[in-house]
Amino acid sequence: MSTASPIAGELRSLDYRRGKFKAAFDDEASRVNEQNILTIGGEGTPVVVRQIAGLIARRVVCWKKPGDRLERGELIGLIRFGSRVDVTVPEHARIRVKVGDKVSGR
Repeated sequence: MSTASPIAGELRSLDYRRGKFKAAFDDEASRVNEQNILTIGGEGTPVVVRQIAGLIARRVVCWKKPGDRLERGELIGLIRFGSRVDVTVPEHARIRVKVGDKVSGR
């Protein structure tokens, strides 16, 4: 599955972390699993995207490098079956979706 940039901005940092391969749905996976951590600086709003490897496929890929300009929805990498992506936004960000809404990354 492809990973898309949630906002337009500059890729400020890309940090690859080796780790374990617990099931991605496990709460602990975001702390201990192999992952890419991308920080994207938007218009005054930094967003952190974590591509977290899962138990089965054990692979996360990012095609971009720090300094690259990203557009919202632009493909930036991929995660393999059983992996997940976490997006962390600032506390002041307004979330416009609610449980039950259908969303699309493109």
